[in-house]
Amino acid sequence: MTDTDPFAWFQSWMTEAEASEPSDPNAMTVVTVGLGGKPSARTILLKGVDPRGFVFYTNTHSRKGHELSSNPLISLLFYWKSLGRQIRIEGTVESVPGAEADAYYASRARISRLGAWASDQSRPLSDRAELERRLGHFEKQFPGEDIPRPPHWSGYRVLPERFEFWRDMPFRLHDRTIFERVPGGGWTRGKLFP
Repeated sequence: MTDTDPFAWFQSWMTEAEASEPSDPNAMTVVTVGLGGKPSARTILLKGVDPRGFVFYTNTHSRKGHELSSNPLISLLFYWKSLGRQIRIEGTVESVPGAEADAYYASRARISRLGAWASDQSRPLSDRAELERRLGHFEKQFPGEDIPRPPHWSGYRVLPERFEFWRDMPFRLHDRTIFERVPGGGWTRGKLFP
C-alpha cells in the first residue's frame, strides 16, 4: 500500500473486510442532497471500484436518482464494526456508460433483472401483492434469459474529492487519515484530531 494513494488504502481495507465481515463487506451508506439541502441516507452495495471511482446501480427514477440529477454531490460511508474501521468518501457522481450498465445488468440473477422492471422504486406501494403482480407481468413479457436493461435503470460512478480513513483506537483517541484531491491530479495526505 502506498502512502499517497487513497485507492490503494481503500483496496487494502476492503480486502481485510472481505476476509472478516460476516455479511456484505461492500455495503455502504450513500448520502445525497435533496431539495432545500435536506440530506438523505440509505445503505446500498458497492458494485465496482477502479482508479476512476466507485460504482453502484439503481433505478434513476428513485429518490436518490432524482436527487443526484439535481445535485451531483454525494458522500459514501463504509463501516466495518468487526475491524473498528470506517472510510468516508466525498465527491460528485457521473453516469456510467450504457455499455458498462448493460454488462453489469446482464450479470445479475434473472429475478433481479425482472425486479428492475417491476419496481417503481421509492414510489408508494399499495401492498406486497401489487409488486408480485407486476413481477408476474414482466415474467410473462420476458420469458427467457434475454431481459433488456430498463431505460430507467443504470449506474453512477462516484468521483472522489476527499477520503477519510478512520481507525478505532483505545480511549477514543482514534486515528484519522485524510486524502484530498489537488488540482491537476494527485492527492495530499494529512491527519485529523480524533
